[in-house]
Amino acid sequence: MLVMGIGQILGFIFGTAFASGLNLYATIAVAGLLERFGGVQLPGSLAILGNPLVITAALLLYFIEFTADKIPYVDHAWDVLHTFIRPFAAAVLAYGATAAIPREWRVLAALLAGGIALTSHGTKATMRVAVNASPEPFSNSIVSIAEDAIAIFFAWMATQHPYAAIFLVILSVAFCIFVLVKLFSVARSVAQRMIRLVTRRAPVPAS
Repeated sequence: MLVMGIGQILGFIFGTAFASGLNLYATIAVAGLLERFGGVQLPGSLAILGNPLVITAALLLYFIEFTADKIPYVDHAWDVLHTFIRPFAAAVLAYGATAAIPREWRVLAALLAGGIALTSHGTKATMRVAVNASPEPFSNSIVSIAEDAIAIFFAWMATQHPYAAIFLVILSVAFCIFVLVKLFSVARSVAQRMIRLVTRRAPVPAS
């Protein structure tokens, strides 16, 4: 059974945090299945994720999310709700994974994981708003499936190739920040154009 050292635990934190921001329940299900059947010993107190009840609950919630995430505007509500769940859960996973180190470092690990998860979640939610604006009916489902696949990939990398997971998460977070900045710039430009258009069309009051 693979037992994680400090570097592997850091890779686990990075990988599961980024994956949790995209799909929390897929992340927990993958980690639990690897703990139970994949020969992986999860760090800290996270062995509970391999409990059949936890795995079943995670898979059930993943199925619910898989369905909700394919329905335009329902996915917005789901993402808004999970703004308060995904980063917090990622922080809890990081805190549980670092049971063997001093508490102040565990808190820092939890904050780091929460920030990573919030970044991937924010990018996912923002891009989904842009995708739903498209009249094409299949893009939402395609993007959703791609997000699920990326989440599962990062959750798997977090346990199987933790050092590579660190590198990929750093690159992915940088890319997410770049995308968020670009989307914000586009949204601001569109808003400014609409304001100018409304201002030009507004009737001039009689003197």
